[in-house]
Amino acid sequence: MKRACLFLITLMGCWLTTVGASDTGVSAGELRCELLTNPEGIDALRPRLSWTITGTGRGIVQTACQVLVASSAEKLAANQGDLWDSGKLNTAQSLHMGYAGKALKSRTRCFWKVKVWTNQGETSWSEPAYWSMGMLHYVEWKGRWIGLDRAFAWDDEKTFARLSARYFRKEFTAKKEISQATAYIIGLGLYELYLNGQKVGDQVLAPGPTDYTQGVKYNAFDVTKLLRNGANAIGTVLGNGRYYAMRQNYKPYKIKTFGYPKLLLNLDITYADGSREVITTDESWKVTAEGPIRTNNEYDGEEYDATKELTGWTTAGFDDKNWLKAEPVQEPGGQYEAQMNPNMKVMQTIRPVRLTRLPDGRYILDMGQNMAGWLRMRVTGQRGTQVKLRFAETLQPGGELYVRNLRDAKVTDIYTLKGGAVESWEPTFIYHGFRYVEITGYPGTPTLNDFDGRVVYDDMATIGTFTSSDPTLNQIHRNAYWGILSNYKGMPVDCPQRNERQPWLGDRSTGSYGESFLFDNSRLYAKWLDDIAQSQKADGSIPDVAPAFWRYYGDNVTWPGTYLNVADMLYRQFGDLETVRKHYPSMKKWMLYMADRYTENGLVTKDKYGDWCVPPEAKELIHAKDPARITEGALLASATYIHLLQTMERFARLLDVPADAETFTKTATTMKTAFNQRFLNQTAGQYGNNTVTANLLPLVFGIVPETVKPQVMACITDKILNENKGHISTGVIGTQWLMRGLTDNGRTDIAYRIATNRDYPGWGYMADHGATTIWELWNGDTANPEMNSGNHIMLLGDLLVWYYEHLAGIQSAPDAPAFKTIVMKPELPAGLNAVKAAYRSPYGQIVSDWKREKNSFSWNITIPANTKALVHIPAQDAGRVLEGGRKAGSAAGIKLVKTGAGRAVFEVGSGTYRFSSSL
Repeated sequence: MKRACLFLITLMGCWLTTVGASDTGVSAGELRCELLTNPEGIDALRPRLSWTITGTGRGIVQTACQVLVASSAEKLAANQGDLWDSGKLNTAQSLHMGYAGKALKSRTRCFWKVKVWTNQGETSWSEPAYWSMGMLHYVEWKGRWIGLDRAFAWDDEKTFARLSARYFRKEFTAKKEISQATAYIIGLGLYELYLNGQKVGDQVLAPGPTDYTQGVKYNAFDVTKLLRNGANAIGTVLGNGRYYAMRQNYKPYKIKTFGYPKLLLNLDITYADGSREVITTDESWKVTAEGPIRTNNEYDGEEYDATKELTGWTTAGFDDKNWLKAEPVQEPGGQYEAQMNPNMKVMQTIRPVRLTRLPDGRYILDMGQNMAGWLRMRVTGQRGTQVKLRFAETLQPGGELYVRNLRDAKVTDIYTLKGGAVESWEPTFIYHGFRYVEITGYPGTPTLNDFDGRVVYDDMATIGTFTSSDPTLNQIHRNAYWGILSNYKGMPVDCPQRNERQPWLGDRSTGSYGESFLFDNSRLYAKWLDDIAQSQKADGSIPDVAPAFWRYYGDNVTWPGTYLNVADMLYRQFGDLETVRKHYPSMKKWMLYMADRYTENGLVTKDKYGDWCVPPEAKELIHAKDPARITEGALLASATYIHLLQTMERFARLLDVPADAETFTKTATTMKTAFNQRFLNQTAGQYGNNTVTANLLPLVFGIVPETVKPQVMACITDKILNENKGHISTGVIGTQWLMRGLTDNGRTDIAYRIATNRDYPGWGYMADHGATTIWELWNGDTANPEMNSGNHIMLLGDLLVWYYEHLAGIQSAPDAPAFKTIVMKPELPAGLNAVKAAYRSPYGQIVSDWKREKNSFSWNITIPANTKALVHIPAQDAGRVLEGGRKAGSAAGIKLVKTGAGRAVFEVGSGTYRFSSSL
């Protein structure tokens, strides 16, 4: 008995010792493959794996890791990494760890987990994660493209295209027990997929839009649980999307259209006995266009006739004898590519705030927020009753919709009731940009409870929040948030409401950078760079819109230069060097193309749009006509090209191409000299005609000689404070650098004044005049109605970057991207007394929460594990800086780096800190 008790005590002691060794309070989690969570059907041959580390202690640093990748969940649970066992790697890398195991083949399923060692001990294995490979080779796709390359009697192929949805179905029998089933689908323009009566996935408006002659995206879904032994049915509805374009036979020299909707699908089934069967699209499928979706057009709306619903059509046994045989059709022409960015989803549902009856019986519904998506309606009435829903952003003085700014977009949904019980309906293949809805023909008296606003954008996390003591800053941030999400539509578009909705490059040059503080847009913008690359011509030319749904190849510097700036953002914010590597040849090709064609007296001077949308001298104008407000296009192009040379030099060094780096450096140096010879007035200390933009660009791009910098900065401040009375006067190009340029040159006070103005022109003016998003024009309440979007983001410039990097003080160190090293350095302009911001970096949550009260400053910060931060604390004396009530310099894990210029700089590791100081 004693011997047995001693054995139990010894055993428990060993167990406790084991638990203690791994129970460090530190764990690895949030496993991602290519920055995606459990992605299905990827085509990255060496996918990059990432994870975050959490723990309660300070200064947590990964010292080693081990990654296991297995071909089954069972093998992974048994710690058998039959695809890859990295062994213990002595590295701190937890972001973009390249898979280095066995070569991955099509349809391979990969289960993985990670263990890390830190300076605080070894962790347990993480929870498992997963990815699967897609169809890596063209020849692996079986079957044929199917469709119907024609319209029907009820369709209309004139300019305002009215083409009904096409419904496809196929029944098959599974005679054995199913072990695994994956559906691979390319449904163009848009698809909805069903198996045995159930919708597959929660995506909408899929797949992502592309130039379909260059690339088409496929989606993959694990559908094992949706299949059954015996009879099964597949159903797919195809909408038009961008494939059958919104405007047919209208400016064919400008607008691309691709043909009629078409489908390619492979349902790959593995049975329990190891055998495999692939159900493919072919002539055995049935198709009809006589379903309830009578037309779907992104500009004009969707019409749905519930009396024509095909009850049970996605289940086995449905009578399809009157359906047509699907016909083989030509493939779209583009390469088949796995969609590596998430699809759109209904991301939020909001309730309307007001319902008003007009004298003629129509109703106006107010959502209280300008948004993009659609309306979900509940209605009861007689069969055949039609309800019309027309959408707009603003109202006329009499309370009716204001639609002139929508141009010729009809933006109208029509629902025909089937009669009987309560009917709930929302459209499938369109979206609207709107705040207000005109309701016509609703049976009975509608109420607010009969409607919901369905907010639709790409499935990405919100990773940034910002509040401050200034209500104007807070309202602008909220407006920016809603404007940005409204314009994420599988690509970044300019507006969601009128007959445009195009992915203009110039809108996102710096905008993508600011957006990355609010949303995890890494995969969307990586996809967009592919769109831009696919739109590049053989000679190197890049369009102003990509995908090139509009053929705008104007060869200017500022718009196509966004290609480089977005790649830079992805590296800076997300550590994505592989995307830079992938696009470096195309970016270099464009740079050389522009230099070869447009070099003039040592400068690349080609410009097309100028400093777009400078605040005009009169509120009724769209564009300024006063020459004193307009910056010379050659100056804009030349300064921007020099900046892009500097970016390419940095890329070349990152990619270890030293010869290129030296060439870019030399060219930039030569061009700086030519730039100053042409545009700098040494006597006046100004560039060009002395606009803020003309002086700002050479200042922030490092072109201005050191001896002239004070004069150039004085010209900028004099123009803003005296001539512009503290208001903004830059257009799209200048505004991309304005707030940082002022702050970096010691004038945060001016930047703050510009940001918080509530009179014209300014972001606060928009908010003060009812805007809930960002306008296209500074004078969006008075300007010409033909160019007057109420939901645009191009005028944000670098405002959001300034919010997070300068007001909150959260910035990634240039030499340690993705916030591996964080520079915490808040600015404290007079009048701003508190800022609280959080940002979810690739390594984890960063928090900056500061307050100023009289002469005291308090600051709570959080730094994620496996990173460090340089914390700049406003203080005259480092000895008076406290952390948790103790002198910061004496606290463990806090190292004083330097003092001076009213700041004490400390280096800290991960953890939560509470600093305070006397100002």
